[in-house]
Amino acid sequence: MNKPRANNPRSQKKTRVLTVKRKTQPKPTNKKSTLAHENEIRLNKYIASTGLCSRREADELITSGLIKVNDKIVTELGSKINPGDTVYYNNAKLKEEKKVYILLNKPKDYVTTVEDPNAKKTVLDLVRNACKERVYPVGRLDRNTTGVLLLTNDGELTGKLTHPKFNKLKIYHIYLNKPLKSADMDKIASGITLDDGFIKADAISYADPVDKKQVGIEIHSGRNRIVRRIFEQLDYKVLKLDRVYFAGLTKKGIPRGKWRFLDDKEIAVLKMNAYK
Repeated sequence: MNKPRANNPRSQKKTRVLTVKRKTQPKPTNKKSTLAHENEIRLNKYIASTGLCSRREADELITSGLIKVNDKIVTELGSKINPGDTVYYNNAKLKEEKKVYILLNKPKDYVTTVEDPNAKKTVLDLVRNACKERVYPVGRLDRNTTGVLLLTNDGELTGKLTHPKFNKLKIYHIYLNKPLKSADMDKIASGITLDDGFIKADAISYADPVDKKQVGIEIHSGRNRIVRRIFEQLDYKVLKLDRVYFAGLTKKGIPRGKWRFLDDKEIAVLKMNAYK
C-alpha cells in the first residue's frame, strides 16, 4: 500500500496575488481662485501698512463701521481683502506707503502728543522736511524728557513696540535735585509700590562716580511717567530726564534736536524683535 505523500511546502506552487492600482484622476483646481486665496491679506494688516494706525486700532475702526472695502462697509474682525480691492476710511481712499523710520534726539519743550491743538511745539516740527510720508512718534516722551524717539508710518511695528506685552528695555540718564542715598537706590532695585502697582528697576547705578545726583536706570515698564514717579515716591525731584536707549536704538552721533533715517540693518533688527 502506498503511503500518502507528506505535504511539502517546497513542492507546492506559490500563487502570487497581484494588486492593480487604479490611477485616480486629479481633482480639477481653479488656479485663479487658489492664487487669489494665497494673495489675500487681513484687512487690519493692510490698514496698518498704510500708516493710518496699528492693527489693534484698525480693529476698532473696523468694528466701528468706519472702514469700507470697495462699496461695502466691513465690520467683521478677521476680514481679508484681495489684490485690487480698494479700502476707504471715512470715505478717504487708503493706500500703502513707503515705510519710513526716523530716529530723533528729542529736545526739551517739544511734545509727542501730535493731536494736541494747544501744543506750541511738537516733534513733528523737527522732522517736517524729512519725507513726504506722514510719520508719527512711537510711544510718548513728556514735554520735559529728552532723548531717543522713533518716528515712523509703520503702523504694525508701532503696535508691537507700544503694546504692553512687548515691553522692552529702556535706559535713562537722570539728574536729581539732591544726591541719591544708597539705601534709596537699594529700594528702587528691590521694588517699590506706586499708586498703580509694584515696580522695580532692572538695574540702577550712579552715572557719575563723584556726582551722586546723576543716576542711570534700566527699566522695562512703559507706564506713564514711571521714572519720575519712582523718584517722587522717595522724595526726590527729577530735574532732567534723558532717554539714552529704546528698542535697541541709541542717540549716539545725533545732536539734540537732530535726526537721521534708520539703516536697513537697524530696521531688520526692529522687525525681527531681535533686541533686549
